[in-house]
Amino acid sequence: MRRFVIAAVTSLAVVVPAAVVAPAAAAATKELSRVTPQPQQVSPRQDGFGLGRTVGLVRGAQADPDAERVVRSTLERAGVRTVRATDGNDPGTAVTVWLGGGDRALDQLEVASPSGLPTEGYVLAAGTSGRRHHVVLAGVDTDGTYYAAQTFAQLVRGERLPGVEIRDWPTMRYRGSIEGFYGTPWSHADRLDHLDYLGAHRMNTYEYAPKDDPYHREQWRDPYPAEKLAQLGELVDRARRSKVDFTFALSPGLSVCYTSDADYQALIAKFEALYGLGARAFNVPLDDIDYNTWHCAADREKYGTGGGAAGRAQSDLLNRVQREWIVTKPDVAPLQLVPTEYYNVTETPYKKALREQLDRAVVVHWTGIGVIPKTITSAEAAQAKAVFGHDILIWDNYPVNDYLAGRIPLADYSGREPGIADQVVGVISNPMNQAAVSKVALYSFAELGWNPAAYDEQDSWRRALAERAGGDRRTLDALRVFADLNTNDTTLHPETAPELAAQVAAFWTAWEAGNEQAALTAIRPAFRAVREVPATIRAGVVDPAFSVEAKAWLDATEVWGRALLESVRLLEAVSNGEGAAAWARRQQIDRLVTQAKAIRDVRAPHSSTYPRIGEGVVDTFVSRAGLLHDQWMGLEPRRTASATIPTYAEHVPARMVDGKDSTYYWSNRAPQAGDEIRVDLGSVRAIGDIAVLMGKAGSPNDYLHSGALEWSADGTSWTELTRATTAEVRATAPAGTKARYVRYRALADNPSFWLVVREFTVQVTDGSELVLTATSTSPGDPSAVVDGDVGTAYTAAPPAVGDLLTITASAPTAVDRVTVLQREGAVGRGRLQVLTSAGWQDAGAVNGAYTAIGIGATVEAVRIRWAEGTAGPQVAELVLRRAG
Repeated sequence: MRRFVIAAVTSLAVVVPAAVVAPAAAAATKELSRVTPQPQQVSPRQDGFGLGRTVGLVRGAQADPDAERVVRSTLERAGVRTVRATDGNDPGTAVTVWLGGGDRALDQLEVASPSGLPTEGYVLAAGTSGRRHHVVLAGVDTDGTYYAAQTFAQLVRGERLPGVEIRDWPTMRYRGSIEGFYGTPWSHADRLDHLDYLGAHRMNTYEYAPKDDPYHREQWRDPYPAEKLAQLGELVDRARRSKVDFTFALSPGLSVCYTSDADYQALIAKFEALYGLGARAFNVPLDDIDYNTWHCAADREKYGTGGGAAGRAQSDLLNRVQREWIVTKPDVAPLQLVPTEYYNVTETPYKKALREQLDRAVVVHWTGIGVIPKTITSAEAAQAKAVFGHDILIWDNYPVNDYLAGRIPLADYSGREPGIADQVVGVISNPMNQAAVSKVALYSFAELGWNPAAYDEQDSWRRALAERAGGDRRTLDALRVFADLNTNDTTLHPETAPELAAQVAAFWTAWEAGNEQAALTAIRPAFRAVREVPATIRAGVVDPAFSVEAKAWLDATEVWGRALLESVRLLEAVSNGEGAAAWARRQQIDRLVTQAKAIRDVRAPHSSTYPRIGEGVVDTFVSRAGLLHDQWMGLEPRRTASATIPTYAEHVPARMVDGKDSTYYWSNRAPQAGDEIRVDLGSVRAIGDIAVLMGKAGSPNDYLHSGALEWSADGTSWTELTRATTAEVRATAPAGTKARYVRYRALADNPSFWLVVREFTVQVTDGSELVLTATSTSPGDPSAVVDGDVGTAYTAAPPAVGDLLTITASAPTAVDRVTVLQREGAVGRGRLQVLTSAGWQDAGAVNGAYTAIGIGATVEAVRIRWAEGTAGPQVAELVLRRAG
């Protein structure tokens, strides 16, 4: 385990000596920019060289087999055929690598030794002295030498090494990850690969804390089975090889009795088992528990109740572990604690107890002001350090997606002030259920932790994607499109697909201005790029596991891309007045959307729902194209519902207006001030009674705890009807109120509860809604024929003589056209008849998937008299387009 030393050194950017002419300096700087994380001090030299076919390798005091393994692999990749290895003796080769030593070579190159650098620091020097070429990889310790070897591997391109002097060290003590999510844990292979990745990116911390490992949490007292213990031992060994501290976390909070010596001994026995495997860092997470619940009477008797009591009990347990076990083992790091109040900086009895009673050596985890905060500032970190009274290690819940079923966050790691490094001992990532996909974010965690002064979140994100693309431009472009579609994580990045959204917005601006064909031409390349993303990524990404883990999202992207392109073709058909072609496109779109929503990942919680691809942009474009098609056909505007909070699983906003109290919309986070749910009536109408029914059995507190009910005719100017703090809100609009939109808006953040809306009803009082009723002489419910949704259909039996499908209007209506939409492959034939004041009249033949018949009369009802002997029809909709 590392003992961190802080030295008085200053972080510098690349230093280019004045003697280096501009072209050479530019070339050197480009070569050195490949090093990641960016070193603290870099000085290009003019004496670079080729490695040749024979290289000497001198092992010094700070060398070890792991660093040597990296060096030998790099030399082999560069074409070196012979390596003459010695222990301290100069082999006299033209090119010599000095590993973990080389003071004499440093003197010859006029480069200072690593003496005085912090723990894990190193010097890398490559240059020429006389006729000999030297590479010095000298660490303060073996970890530093290993990092020097990793930097050497990044610098070598082909068989050439640039002349360079690098003096480098990490700014933060802890850099890496904590596997602390819920849902399907990583596989053993995932973890081994992850440890390699951490070491290659100079991250030194991996914390084993998967919530769904039963021996970590629910069955914490039970010893690991031999097979599982052997796997943990393999992880510890791999971590050691990668210079990563394997931190074993045990989470007893669900059942621990703090006063029980037996429970203490069970915890220590588990730690001892891992210590025997080589683990040298330990954590006791007490997060996500109810600290008001005691698990034995002795705890209540000794500590009392409340947060302060919990803080005292936890301090006693942690102090005993630290003072009776940790300090007896000089090679073990200070104990870590994930407190029950692991976020915010509010002074509480619980935090006060930890500050005053918990051993100062214990390192305390903290997630920021929120569980998943949009930003973490230096000032907030300083407050956390003060309120907890301990060293703070930031457990950053990014890019974790256990609360984001169906999402894989791929945006930049943003909102963290570099100045937090002055207040905390480290920042570690809680990653996704998908280990390989998490590397996009982990790349930036490595850069922030090593050299925060140089951290640029956008540049780091671009380099992370470029690394996954292996330098291939087409793959990088595809990854950028894919990442854009997977931006929304509801917290750091609440926006959805911002690049595609801008292109879509430009499309609609042009379309609404009447430039329809130009708009369609301009948007096609963007949608084609979406469709082609999966194939390009699968062919070009350097890590095959990325494509495997992202399979559901890649599959869904391809399907949604096809749906977008079909939507363009639909709009083109509408623009050209091609009804049959438009209906064919519309059916294909519905099939594609159904296909996309049937896709599932294999991991929990993502196995419970479909992958969210550009949700709110992609699906909204498809839906809007469909609405334009509806309007063109004359379909009556339907009520639609929306929410500013993303959806949990498949509890979509449409369930608020489906007329069923048993279904509901459910958000995937607690509402914040300004969040809203909204009903769109489709046009301005007179309204009366309104009801917002929230909460449900099992989660009765999932409602807006403070809200305002408002209406608007244009979606811009709003009038308040009432305010409420209850789960069910009812109001009646004043007589004469005309609105298109009604919303219920949060006036304050919810304390912690999410939002459930069973129904959001708005009464229309002016009769402007044309209500159609369908009846059939065939068995079954024909209501789908007039439900305003072409995605549903009435399936009838093969018609017999005289079978009728009749649609009756709520009032006589002037109709200029009747359109009958049937599903391809299930088309019935017959005659369309209309009922006017003169009685039933024949209007024309129904004989295809799309039939449009001009009427030009006031009708009370229409019907189809089916021809005997035809197939059982599937009628998606019968549309009465009002005249005028």
